[in-house]
Amino acid sequence: MSFLSAMSSAWFRIPFWQRVLGGFVLGALAGWTMGEAAETWFGPLGDLYVTLIKMIAVPLVFFAVIDAVASLHGQKSMAALGGRTFLWFAITAVLAVGVGLAVGVIVQPGVGVIPLQVDPQYVPKDIPSPVQVLLNVVPANPFHALTGIGAAKNGAGEEVLKAGKGSILPVIFFAAMIGFAMVKLGEKVALARKLAGEASAISIQLTRFVLEMTPLGTFGLIAALVGAYGFEKLIPLGNFVFALYLACFLHIAVVYSGLLMLHGLNPLKFFRGAAPGMEVAFVSSSSFASLPSSLRCATHNLGVDKDYAAFAVPLGASIKMDGCGAIYPALCAVFIAQYTGTPMSAEQYLVVMIASVLGSFGTAGVPGTAVVMATVVLSAAGLPLEVIGYLYAIDRVLDMMRTMTNVTGQMLVPVLVAKQTGLLDHEAYARASADVGVEAQPESASGEKAA
Repeated sequence: MSFLSAMSSAWFRIPFWQRVLGGFVLGALAGWTMGEAAETWFGPLGDLYVTLIKMIAVPLVFFAVIDAVASLHGQKSMAALGGRTFLWFAITAVLAVGVGLAVGVIVQPGVGVIPLQVDPQYVPKDIPSPVQVLLNVVPANPFHALTGIGAAKNGAGEEVLKAGKGSILPVIFFAAMIGFAMVKLGEKVALARKLAGEASAISIQLTRFVLEMTPLGTFGLIAALVGAYGFEKLIPLGNFVFALYLACFLHIAVVYSGLLMLHGLNPLKFFRGAAPGMEVAFVSSSSFASLPSSLRCATHNLGVDKDYAAFAVPLGASIKMDGCGAIYPALCAVFIAQYTGTPMSAEQYLVVMIASVLGSFGTAGVPGTAVVMATVVLSAAGLPLEVIGYLYAIDRVLDMMRTMTNVTGQMLVPVLVAKQTGLLDHEAYARASADVGVEAQPESASGEKAA
């Protein structure tokens, strides 16, 4: 027993980011040496990890939003906070599109590419109208929303219920309505408000437990990815992969850092505190799966008020997509124009920028954001849609960097708004903890959790 305790203590003494990095490196080596067998042996480990973090995401958001709406009432205007948050979502999206277009023009990923074939597994996405997207925010059955059940078409074209087709937006809407109802009822439901707060605390504790699996999950996901892909799929589109990774890196390192410095915040502190969420996003390729980690980073590591973060971070996970909804569609547009030898006009560049920003809000909560947004933007600009099928074969590799960019932005905007509105704990931000696990939040002498 003492040996196990010593091993456990030694494991937790290693910084979280180092444990995740170790899992990444070992996973890449395992995938490279074992080839396709790595997907068979280690893929289930990665799938289990992603399933676990998806398991806790809905209850975490549901109870956190209920608790947040009641707590924010009377402290800060919900409308004012929401307005600032949406404004920064739009500003950073415009900047992301600009970065994507600039990198595409300079790197020219579509020039000199050998003839490409549409991936046989690619299926064009149905694009819902903006009105339908808005209507889908209101759940017809809140229990279906909480369990991830949504509408889908069967082989006969009939609308049926299917698991895994839901969205987090109806959960946020339903939870917010419950929170507003609790505020209206006041002391009559004091126990219910207390229960929601306690349920939120339990969900946060479960999040810490699950996030300790991140190093093992990273190992499994990366081993399966490297073993399944190899390098032969990347070679024909290597320039596009390079362009996307470069654009996302520049957007994170230059644009995000610049915005932080304009607000008097140290970018290095931000990236240290956001690192666990960025790591989870990169290996899982899912903003939804990264939500527990990014929410924990925003509050515990970066000092954003927990009630505001409980509203802003889940909202960002649905509509704040700088990687999938801005940089990627912009690069796709430039790529297909270069590949087909048809230069884009100034009007098309403008259409790409407008469609990327508005489309990310208009397709909020729609599964497959990157493919949907690329379809919307290319259609609006009058460009061929074949590029989406060409790139589908390497989409998993692209999605890692796209998602990391998405999630970094989803943590950045709450930090900026919190700084503007006095909801940022500057001591916590300066401390910039890089941990999110069970050891990261000690109990106070009174037994209350630390802020």
